[in-house]
Amino acid sequence: MTQTRIAGVIAAVPTPFDHHGDIDGDAFIEHARWCLDNGCDFLNVLGTTGEANSLSASQRSALMATAARGLDGGRMMVGTGTPDLETTVALTRRAFDLGFAAALVLPPYYYKPVDEDGLFAWFAELARMTAETPIAIYLYNFPQLTGIEFSPALSARLAQAFPERINGAKDSSGNLAYARELARISDFAVFPSSEAALADADRDGYAGCISATVNIDPRSSQRLWRDQQDALLSERVRNLRQAIASHPLIPAVKYLVGKRSGNAIWNKVLPPQLQITDRARLESLDALRIGASVDA
Repeated sequence: MTQTRIAGVIAAVPTPFDHHGDIDGDAFIEHARWCLDNGCDFLNVLGTTGEANSLSASQRSALMATAARGLDGGRMMVGTGTPDLETTVALTRRAFDLGFAAALVLPPYYYKPVDEDGLFAWFAELARMTAETPIAIYLYNFPQLTGIEFSPALSARLAQAFPERINGAKDSSGNLAYARELARISDFAVFPSSEAALADADRDGYAGCISATVNIDPRSSQRLWRDQQDALLSERVRNLRQAIASHPLIPAVKYLVGKRSGNAIWNKVLPPQLQITDRARLESLDALRIGASVDA
C-alpha cells in the first residue's frame, strides 16, 4: 500500500457558515486554495479549528466531499474521530473513498478515565474495520479537550502493532517535552500544534506542524520550516502565533480569514463558540502585522 508522506506546514483550516449555519463550500474552497498557494504543504480539514465536533456526521461527510471535489485529496488529512466507533469507521472509510491522504482520529473521549488497553482495543477495531479502506491514521492528542492523553508507550504500541496504518500524531497539548518523546518513536511523524515549534523541528524530530494560526500567514511558516536557523523569522512567527492565540482562537482565526478574503461570512461561528464583538479585541487583531516577516 503506497501512502503519501505527510510533512511540513499544515493549516488546520476553519469551516465557513452562512447565517443559517449551513456550510459555505465556495468560501471554504477559496481559503483552502489560498493556503495551498501561499505556503501550506497540506491541509487539515474538520479538526478542532474546523469546528468538526459541532457538526453532524452528515455535515462532515458533505464537507469532505466538497473538499475532495475542489482540491487535491492527496494534500489533505481529515478529522474522523468521534466518541463512537461506528461513526468513526464510517467517516474514516469515507475519507479513503474520497482520496484523502490521512485520517486524524481523536480518542473515544466520553468515557474517562479508561485503561490504555481499552484505548488500544478501540484503535485496533478501527484498523480492523477499515482494513479494506486502508487510509493512514494519525492520533490526535488534545487532552485539554478530551481528558485523554496518548501516552508515548501507548502510541508506540499502536504504531508497532499497525505500522502500515498508524503513522504519527498531532499533539495539541502544547507540551513540547511530550512531543519530543513521541518523536523518538520509530517511523512515527509528530506534528506540534504551533508553528513556533518549526524552529526546532530538525533538532527535535518533528515532521512539521498542524496549526490554526498557519491560516493567517502560511508563507512565514514555510520559510521557517525551510530555514530553521533564522532567529528573527522565528521570533516573528512566534509573536504572531501568541498574539492571535491571546484571543478566543477559532473566532480570531475566522475573523482574520474574513479580513484577508473580504468575506464577512467567516465571522460566523457555531455555538458554543461566540463571535468576537469586543472592540478592543477587534482592534488588537486589526493591528497585527500579517506577513511582516516575508521579504518582498
